[in-house]
Amino acid sequence: MPEEIMSAPVALAPAGRLKAARDNVSLQEPEPVDGISVVVPIHNEEDNLVRLHEELTAALLSSGKPYEIILVDDGSRDGSARMMQAIAAGDERVKLVMLRRNYGQTSALRAGMDRAQFGAIVTIDGDLQNDPADIPAMVAKLEEGYDLVAGWRRDRQDAQITRKLPSRLANKLIRKVTRVPIRDLGCTLKVIRRPFLAELELYGDMHRFVSILMVQRGARWTEMPTSHRPRVAGVTKYGLWRTVVVLLDLLTLKYLLDYSAHPMRLFGGLGLLCLGLSGMAFVVALLMKTLGGVDLTGNPLLLLTVVSALSALQLLSLGILSEVLVRIYYGRVAERTHYSVRETTNLEAAE
Repeated sequence: MPEEIMSAPVALAPAGRLKAARDNVSLQEPEPVDGISVVVPIHNEEDNLVRLHEELTAALLSSGKPYEIILVDDGSRDGSARMMQAIAAGDERVKLVMLRRNYGQTSALRAGMDRAQFGAIVTIDGDLQNDPADIPAMVAKLEEGYDLVAGWRRDRQDAQITRKLPSRLANKLIRKVTRVPIRDLGCTLKVIRRPFLAELELYGDMHRFVSILMVQRGARWTEMPTSHRPRVAGVTKYGLWRTVVVLLDLLTLKYLLDYSAHPMRLFGGLGLLCLGLSGMAFVVALLMKTLGGVDLTGNPLLLLTVVSALSALQLLSLGILSEVLVRIYYGRVAERTHYSVRETTNLEAAE
């Protein structure tokens, strides 16, 4: 059984800035969950599905709680869809969501989460590298009063250069930027309380930042070591390019965490910086003209004055427009998804 390694009640700093503080705030009273919903995004995992179903079923039965397994086919091109339909036909607790095309892991997870009916939602990869046997212990930890139990692949069974090293560097950078000290943000195995999901906006590749987004919402979290196994079938969907994608998404996340509610603080600050630079360049150019008789035709300081002033005007205007858009967004948030469902199985009654 995995041991708990860290818990961190979270205090949010002003202006939405995150600060994962190990303070003395006590946990809530134990909160049992009414059941477990396991969401599994599937993309070309035909050879893993039978074993995945067997291991998930064994683990969930051992928990003694009602459960459902939601398999989301993310546009698989092999026989995964056919295999999942056969599994669902023999087990009514297996629910299927078939997306029209490959939307990516984030949209697949969102599609499954939207249809989960129990209080504890487990996310896990379909490649069998995460061990389903860890789920009961993580759910038990959640019931102690946490909102999130994140998995930590302490002994990760992946290639050192192409997988482990980039992941380690990316995790370190993300912890530095967001100030959320979760060790393994790339681990899909997590247990989440359902009420938080309605507040999470998942799109693009933001699934890797679910833990950070929950911390922003004030989630009480802990992290537990989980088993990690080498892939025995199928082909990995991750590579070195994913590290570049993570870095780009981190810029988006940083903006969302610190400035999404107050964009003028970013654009206005940059605008004032440019305005100050323009003023200093103008003063120096004026002194050069009046005291030194320097011809300002083509003078770089004069050009800097004009360019900086125009940049300041653009940034301040962008800040105002962003503030207006933010107020429209928070005032009229429409329910919309970033995926399209072709069909479902064993979910019609619930929907």
